[in-house]
Amino acid sequence: MIDQATRIGSEWLASAGLRPTRQRVALASLLVGDGNDRHVTAESLFDSVRESGDSVSLATVYNTLRAFCDVGLMQEITVDGSKSYFDTNTHDHPHFFWEDDRKLTDAPAEQLQIARLPDVPEGAEIAKVDVVIRLRRT
Repeated sequence: MIDQATRIGSEWLASAGLRPTRQRVALASLLVGDGNDRHVTAESLFDSVRESGDSVSLATVYNTLRAFCDVGLMQEITVDGSKSYFDTNTHDHPHFFWEDDRKLTDAPAEQLQIARLPDVPEGAEIAKVDVVIRLRRT
């Protein structure tokens, strides 16, 4: 019998036309199986999948997260130019980055106002604007 998290994960993969391999289903179930959005790093997802009892390599986690991004199931947010976080909420929205514990959370999109963006160079267009607001606890 298939549990609800596995069913939801499998449906999520199917919605993007991805083949439901054992590893993809295991990762998808952890990411969306409870219906909540997640911000994960490859390492944190790798730890979670190991804790769940599934056997998936870290390389497979990285490759799977990239595949999920490529088909629009997730978006990648880079912090500090080197650390990537992966978000299951693919709608445009800003993020808070909590420097003290290195966590990424959603910021209220309805409160963000970008009044003006700079002119782009000739022959270019803006593909996306990422807003990451760095926070430190006081």
